Amino acid sequence: MGIRRAYFAGGCFWCVTPIFRIQNGVTSVVSGFSGGDEENPSYLDVKRQLTGHRETVCIEYDTDLISYGALLDIFLAGVDPFDGEGQYGDRGRSYTLAVYYTDEAERLESLRKIDGFKEESGKDVFVSVEPFKSFYPAGEEHQDYYLKNPEAFEKELIESGRKDRD
Repeated sequence: MGIRRAYFAGGCFWCVTPIFRIQNGVTSVVSGFSGGDEENPSYLDVKRQLTGHRETVCIEYDTDLISYGALLDIFLAGVDPFDGEGQYGDRGRSYTLAVYYTDEAERLESLRKIDGFKEESGKDVFVSVEPFKSFYPAGEEHQDYYLKNPEAFEKELIESGRKDRD
């Protein structure tokens, strides 16, 4: 099938990038914004909840090596799907969870995985499944933040509560 892209809003994009970068078959992970209508939003405007966008990662992957369903499993395991107000220390719409599907197969697979997660946990799951509209890459300073700023990234994981979630 070849190279495809998947779009997941998992709260802080710095924090979800590493869980995808280490996967065999993932060729790139770009931090950015999706879900709103404003063109080319700034990081600060998204963070301040002014645009309707969510912090999102664009995952480019090789379908011969990893499936969309596997990416969904990784996504759901790397976030708190029971929090409808944001993720860990990050609050507001820009940090809520979403899957942006690009075709009907992705929509159906997303709903199936989320429904299964809901059934298995017996809890409400707050992951929006929405059609993909656009993706705007964040500035270079936000790309691979965990590699460029390992100490600050570790501090972010600890202070947000992500590090001790299990």
